[in-house]
Amino acid sequence: MRTAILLVTALFLCVACTDKKQANDRQALTQRERDSIIGQSALPGAKGVRRALSVADSARARADRASQIR
Repeated sequence: MRTAILLVTALFLCVACTDKKQANDRQALTQRERDSIIGQSALPGAKGVRRALSVADSARARADRASQIR
């Protein structure tokens, strides 16, 4: 019985001390970076994602130019 308790305690400590850095790295990407990665892939719809990013870039550039004129 004592061995079982020690084993469970040791297992719990090992799980509690694992590094959770991988989950944090995945969340560090912005939405734009994730969309860019998807757009570069061979997934169905990737071409549409690339096009949407291109349109968004164009609209942003137009808005920046318009704000500089005023």
